[in-house]
Amino acid sequence: MNLLRRQIALLIAAATLGLAVSVQFAIAKKDKRESATTQVDEPKRALHALNRLAFGPRPGDVERVAAMGVDKWIDQQLHPDKIDDHSLDSRLEPFRTLRMNTREIVENFPPPQVIKAIAEGKQSMPSDPARRAVYEAQLERYQEKLERKQEAANTDPSSAGASGKSAQLSDEEQNRRREDRLYADLKAEDLLDLPPDQRMKAILKMSPEDQRAVEASLKGDKRDEFMEGMKPQQRETLMALNNPQQVVTSELVQSKLLRTIYSNRQLEEVMTDFWFNHFNVFIGKGADRYMLTGYERDVIRPRALGKFEDLLVATAQSPAMLFYLDNWLSVGPNSDFANGIRRRTNNYNWRRPPRPPHPAPVKQAKGKRSGLNENYGRELMELHTLGVNGGYSQKDVTEVARVLTGWTLKQPREGGGFVFEERMHEPGDKHVLGHRIKFGGEKEGREVLHILAHHPSTAKFISTKLAMRFVSDDPPPALIDRMTQAYLKKDGDIREVLKTMFRSPEFWAPESYRAKVKTPLEFVVSAVRTSGAEVSDALPLARQLQNLGMPLYGMQPPTGYSMKADAWVNSSALLGRMNFALALTAGRLKGVQVDPGQMLGAGAAAPADSQGTLTALEDSLLAGNVSRQTHDTIAAQMNDPKISQRQLDDPALPPNTTAIAGLLLGSPEFQRR
Repeated sequence: MNLLRRQIALLIAAATLGLAVSVQFAIAKKDKRESATTQVDEPKRALHALNRLAFGPRPGDVERVAAMGVDKWIDQQLHPDKIDDHSLDSRLEPFRTLRMNTREIVENFPPPQVIKAIAEGKQSMPSDPARRAVYEAQLERYQEKLERKQEAANTDPSSAGASGKSAQLSDEEQNRRREDRLYADLKAEDLLDLPPDQRMKAILKMSPEDQRAVEASLKGDKRDEFMEGMKPQQRETLMALNNPQQVVTSELVQSKLLRTIYSNRQLEEVMTDFWFNHFNVFIGKGADRYMLTGYERDVIRPRALGKFEDLLVATAQSPAMLFYLDNWLSVGPNSDFANGIRRRTNNYNWRRPPRPPHPAPVKQAKGKRSGLNENYGRELMELHTLGVNGGYSQKDVTEVARVLTGWTLKQPREGGGFVFEERMHEPGDKHVLGHRIKFGGEKEGREVLHILAHHPSTAKFISTKLAMRFVSDDPPPALIDRMTQAYLKKDGDIREVLKTMFRSPEFWAPESYRAKVKTPLEFVVSAVRTSGAEVSDALPLARQLQNLGMPLYGMQPPTGYSMKADAWVNSSALLGRMNFALALTAGRLKGVQVDPGQMLGAGAAAPADSQGTLTALEDSLLAGNVSRQTHDTIAAQMNDPKISQRQLDDPALPPNTTAIAGLLLGSPEFQRR
């Protein structure tokens, strides 16, 4: 009962602070008591730099960066190849898919089309026992699906209920399923008594049906216990028996979070996230589930601080982008490929009887190469380079699409890569942005990308987006102009543009301090970093991001996620953030452990009262830069014994450190960077 009363009191405190947050965001986005003062001392400059160039500070980072010198730390971050990051490598070691190319991922974790090909005798089964078990489990599932579909087709519609659904399962079928679940549970218990290697061997000897049943019976702590001591490949195989695709996406998502939380190359991770969002690809589109690992690893990250043109060309030729925006299907209207289709169609039309007048429109077959596709050409100019007001016309979009015909993929669903197909390419000269592009096959595309990468509109558009990410939602025009000139003068060198921005007075101006509202990703990662949490399983954090409206790799439109405050500031979102902060500090997120003592500061003695605890946490979590309104709002709640824990169960109980920390992480000061 007392625990329930404390939880209710915490919710009331969270709601009270949440109201204060909403008010502050609405009427005082720059409420800055001490934090509005000129940033001249190194600790404050260090905190500002860590909140902008990194995903927030880890415990001790502010002191370390201040001691090193902020300018020296920034220069170090601009050259990530010189930063030791081996500690991160050990955290990523269990995720084998991160070291596989797309074809290897497809072979080890087969998608439905591969299983379908095997079922139809078009592809053979692998010989490796572990991989073969995964294939067999999926093949059986595929056959069952076909059988259910056939049974449904053979069912008499009159026997269905009024809703059109089939009758409920018979008592016999329900009993059989209960027995199967009980058998699977018992079998899993027996396997737990075996050493990990023997446990895995026993699973591989089972029938595919029994394997899936055992895997499905493993939930929560039981799954963790079952996998304890297994090698990474064994753990992956066990998960893949149920859902191979989930292994691929799970490892990609976890690696993203672990990198942002633990990498010493923080600016590289910030820029990798920035460019992935700029060149967005949606993970939910078919083969892109398998292509995104290589897209982020091989295309985005290595070029995140290089020349923009190199990044533009790499994304244009990446299988993930070609598939996502359908350019791999784009065919020149006058190409040899299109002429071949017309000849075949004309021969067919000559043989068939005439159509009746006004026929119904025929839908284009999925994945069919049948005409010019302008999707990528439009997004290339509007979102990737020139910007919506960049001075191009619809005619330019069409011409760019014609230039890029033939930029396609070889067997994309099997992990194939970029290839230029001459037969699909539109012949003849093209005209883009006043430039004559002479007929030259693949070279035409590279010429257009070069023109776009060096266009003044592109320089301004990219500079504006970078300033929005690092400075403010409405960056000063003078800063954008200087960054644009640096871009044009330095041949689109991203590192040089960033240097111009980081050395600008606008970046360090008092009005820039905590002027940016964190996106859900920035909020969640910075909360984990600031609290000093130890993450053994990042998936619960990924689920929190989904709850907050920002699933990783989950933005379907090519626009990417917004960097502006108005996309993320509303009552529901702020309450969600508060709930996350309280769950994090209270240790209610499985796989994420927080040490309350570390949140108070390394080596610091725990205060004996709630007010002292609040002050200590303000210093450790927010560097003491807390508005009077936030401090007073939380302090008022600390007088409630249900929060302070005094005189509730035992007068000797210590203050509720985790609750106070959670409220501070949900404060407006922490939600801004």
